[in-house]
Amino acid sequence: MQAEPSEDAVDLFLAAFNASSPAYVTELLASAVTSDIVFWGPLGRSVGVEAVENFITELRAHPEGPGTVTRTTVVDAPGEWARYSWSYHNEAGRLLLTGTDMVHLRDGRIDQMVVFAGDLAAI
Repeated sequence: MQAEPSEDAVDLFLAAFNASSPAYVTELLASAVTSDIVFWGPLGRSVGVEAVENFITELRAHPEGPGTVTRTTVVDAPGEWARYSWSYHNEAGRLLLTGTDMVHLRDGRIDQMVVFAGDLAAI
């Protein structure tokens, strides 16, 4: 499995998520995702970089304040699809959310993303 291009794109996306200014978020996302990205988030399907930026802005408005997203697993990439897990902590270090994302890559950038927040229930 070759994970490098997908790992680079995922890490750029996470860097955008954690960027200190909106301009830097936009700049990093331009390197991480395609302009026509299809984004499936907790509120449904949307298209375009602006949809991803809005998702980042909304999560940063968490009631416990802005936080940091950290990749908690390797990027598993058996081809053009990849998955990875993440955690979101507030500024005090308290864990607020965890999840797993699936991404599809085109020309080294994410063109489809599905965000799964929370753990799956056991059977």
